[in-house]
Amino acid sequence: MKKLYSFFAIMMALATTSVSAQTRYLDEVFTDVNVESNVTYGMNATVLYYSVLGQAVPEALKMDIYTPAGDVETNRPLMLFFHTGNFLPHPQNGGTGGTRTDSSAVEICSRFARMGYVVASCDYRLGWNPIDTSQEGRVYTLINAAYRGVQDSRTAARFFRKSVAEMNNMYGVDTTRIVAFGQGTGGYVSLASATLDVYEDVVLPKFTRVVQTPNGPLPLPMVLESVNGNIDGTSWGTTAGFVAPGTEDTLCYPNHPGYSSSIHACVNLGGALGDSSWFDGGDGPFISFHTPTDPFAPYADGMVIVPGFNLNVVEVSGSYRVQEMANQFGNNDVFAALEDPANDPYPAVTAGANLHNNGLYGMYPFVRPATQPYDSAPWEWWADTNPNNANGLQTNPDMSAMKAMTFIDTIVMYTAPRLMCALSLPNSPCTVNVDENTATSFNVYPNPNNGTFTVQMTQGLEQVRVMNNVGQVVNMFNAQNAKQFEVAMSLPAGLYFVEVTSNGRKLTQRVIVE
Repeated sequence: MKKLYSFFAIMMALATTSVSAQTRYLDEVFTDVNVESNVTYGMNATVLYYSVLGQAVPEALKMDIYTPAGDVETNRPLMLFFHTGNFLPHPQNGGTGGTRTDSSAVEICSRFARMGYVVASCDYRLGWNPIDTSQEGRVYTLINAAYRGVQDSRTAARFFRKSVAEMNNMYGVDTTRIVAFGQGTGGYVSLASATLDVYEDVVLPKFTRVVQTPNGPLPLPMVLESVNGNIDGTSWGTTAGFVAPGTEDTLCYPNHPGYSSSIHACVNLGGALGDSSWFDGGDGPFISFHTPTDPFAPYADGMVIVPGFNLNVVEVSGSYRVQEMANQFGNNDVFAALEDPANDPYPAVTAGANLHNNGLYGMYPFVRPATQPYDSAPWEWWADTNPNNANGLQTNPDMSAMKAMTFIDTIVMYTAPRLMCALSLPNSPCTVNVDENTATSFNVYPNPNNGTFTVQMTQGLEQVRVMNNVGQVVNMFNAQNAKQFEVAMSLPAGLYFVEVTSNGRKLTQRVIVE
């Protein structure tokens, strides 16, 4: 138990860390929050009752909106928070949470609201069959649930953009600064929302099933845009057998068309990405927290497991793999300045992350004691009367509010300065003591090229790495602090990434080899 007590001692010490001045978006500068509950942000079709009613039925999409009490600012960053719950309603999901009013959800939303954010804790549509007798059936129902979750998250983003344009910005938000923050299953939603660009992204072999037709078996995507609606949730999706969209049963009602669905940063708390191919260099910065021994949501590439039944579902890319790609593609370069303790308001927290994250910006692994390897959600706590209390204690055996708060302290302190950097918020620590030329001094030319190119930087180059489009290092060079370095390689045509290390910071650029 000594190691466990030492861990908590460190966490408690971090929790009491403070900076000399209160800074909006970094510290809790407000004492109280106002919560507007049960705000309807859209209407869409749920399949939860399909087996009973024989059709999808419309369901109001609800959110609780947290704002800092007494705040006079009217142009605030917006956080969309998505709760955990295995895409099933509580308590039927067998878990200890699954609502927008879960203890940890309320705590996290309240903290960021007290820091100056507007936070919307959003419901999203639920329903899949985790105990289908076939793995194909489990995959089919899960990818459809995830697709609906993405539609709903984007509907929430459009709702606020519409509120700015048509409702006098009644919530006082800056829709150029939107964060998706997902916990558990909500992490799957937030990651997919941040990475899926087009419907075709979900048309993958692992998301294909064989359907029996009069002409024989036919492989079809598990998600059909004509049936499920488009990926933003702005088109009708008519169920098979109906030919009049909008007049009969539908799986998607359009919500707030004409507004952007984009988000600008993503925070993932114990979730995973449906497929690594969804990730590209145009996605926003990513921050992830995960326990590496999570038995259900893989830390790297691995299988999703149905809790309680130990059934395989589908291979996904966990938090570590997400952060690895975010670093390889350069998505997280904006966090580099925080590796310098002089810029970081919470250097001890960053140091704690760096003990186990292999140098990945934005990755915080919560390594649990050997005696509790499956303590997969230590940031959660719940009432003793929770109907699924026994299930929860299997993966959080020493669950308590005090324990959860220490982890939430760390989550907030690690996240807050990085969101300030990602969203270019006032007083961002990434604008302090940073060479103004850092972002522009790194150049690769010619680009495109034939495998021979020059890497140039105003500051000295320590190392140059060339990686292929899946992040594999194809060559690495010691540049010996030169400001210009020649690379000559025989490479197949394609997309590559050049990563340079200079003054302990890493920067990445895309290179096309023709």
